Amino acid sequence: MVGRVAAVFALNGALFASFVSRVPDLREALSLGNGGLGLLLLAIAVGSLVALPTTGALVARWGPAPVLRGGLALATAGLVLAPLGADLAASVPVTVAGLVLYGAGVGVWDVAMNVEGAEVERRVGRTVMPRFHAAFSLGTVGGALLGVLVVRVGVPMSVHLPVLALLSVPVVLAATAGFLPAVRVEGGSGAAGAWLEPRTLLVGLMVLTFAAGEGSANDWLALALVDGHGAADWVGVAGYAGFVSAMTLGRLVGPQVLDRWGRVPALWATAGLVAVGVVLVVHAPAWPLVALGCLVWGLGASLGFPVGMSAAADDPVGAAARVSVVSTIGYAAFLAGPPLLGALGDRVGTLDSLQVIAVLMVPAALLALATRAPVAKVSA
Repeated sequence: MVGRVAAVFALNGALFASFVSRVPDLREALSLGNGGLGLLLLAIAVGSLVALPTTGALVARWGPAPVLRGGLALATAGLVLAPLGADLAASVPVTVAGLVLYGAGVGVWDVAMNVEGAEVERRVGRTVMPRFHAAFSLGTVGGALLGVLVVRVGVPMSVHLPVLALLSVPVVLAATAGFLPAVRVEGGSGAAGAWLEPRTLLVGLMVLTFAAGEGSANDWLALALVDGHGAADWVGVAGYAGFVSAMTLGRLVGPQVLDRWGRVPALWATAGLVAVGVVLVVHAPAWPLVALGCLVWGLGASLGFPVGMSAAADDPVGAAARVSVVSTIGYAAFLAGPPLLGALGDRVGTLDSLQVIAVLMVPAALLALATRAPVAKVSA
């Protein structure tokens, strides 16, 4: 049960990091500046935000497994279409269409696997959600390292991404065959009512701030190291690989930290680490300190999203609806982040624009208070 859920988290991460590793090639193939690239990447978030609001209701009705398979189909189609559109046709509209499909698929996949993960966490009776997200991060490590290799040897993204996406299909189908039945919401407030719950909205905003810290690294860290520090493309991808490696470590040790210290102190500590890491990446005068900044930033970004998912699902009644709401709000960071940082990067430089993330960690720390389990509930 745990292994099957971890597998779909890991594969999701591998596909995502593989795409991220080709973002510099995407910019080059379509002859875009930072602002244009930011608008292009916005297509992923648009696809996710279109799909996310209804995904909770679909999961509640049909169960996580069939909904996740639908997300897989959309994501695979997107990862075939987008790189072909960029590499072979140099067509922005075709690439955008592919990225919208990929974003919709990832959004559906994300909610379904988090609902399943939250239910498994309740069944086993201990904190395991960060470890599912650690599996996602391990997948991103693998995807990023594969990206370093294929970029280094010159494999076109129109080969790399479609082949990897198609190979993922049988793995996901096998993993989801053992998922738990549908998580019902009878007695809860339903999908619409979850949008009116103050705690759910605050948890969503907390996830948004941490998602901005994670998403900005996904979108811009490799490019920032190339543009701001003069690194080779493969070195920029290696910096991103260091970020996701540290994030993986944070998620592996996260359950012990959360069980000992609680959600709020853990999130305060990780918000501080994000801020310190960003400052080092932007301002450190030597490469060892820049590399340390990538690691510290990744460690700090590790717990915000999984803790938010667990907090949204504290009450099993209506968990799918709340996870959908929190995910939708969190994905707003991926909607607003790329174009805003891209526009800011065109004015002050890609590297300096990342300082916005350090500032966001102040509201992140305040919003962490919302993740405390409701009265009479036992924290996961």
